[in-house]
Amino acid sequence: MLNRRDFLTRVTGLAAVGLTVRQVSLHALAAAGTEPEITIYKSQSCGCCGKWLEHIKANKFRTVVHDREDMDEVKDWLGVPKGVRSCHTGQVGGYLIEGHVPASDIRAMLAKKPKIAGLAVPGMPSGTPGMAAPGAKPEPYDVVSFQKDGTTKLFAKH
Repeated sequence: MLNRRDFLTRVTGLAAVGLTVRQVSLHALAAAGTEPEITIYKSQSCGCCGKWLEHIKANKFRTVVHDREDMDEVKDWLGVPKGVRSCHTGQVGGYLIEGHVPASDIRAMLAKKPKIAGLAVPGMPSGTPGMAAPGAKPEPYDVVSFQKDGTTKLFAKH
């Protein structure tokens, strides 16, 4: 049978172990949360989609990738307006990402938390992440924010 002193020593020891385990778990969760996770839908055969994915990974995003050949159906299902569509689509932090949006603009959006459906680079301008050809002069391009009804507003100029 335990006396009071042994009991208190054991309870105190268990509490200390519990706090240590909790602190380690919280640190692990905090470290895991520093890199946003983006889910990307793309065609496996699309080279520029693969290059954009490399850009996103190089900029410290965790990725979940779904190779799909029915991208119009995916965009319909996600609610991407036809006027902003490009080749690949992402989802991050409750927002949609359409096309060759730079990682820096995605991070800016996540920090600002605007009331928009997402960001897009309509079409496939040269010089965007994934479309930059070595030696080619990049075209200026815009990143637009959009709503599900298709309305857009300038988000960034590049």
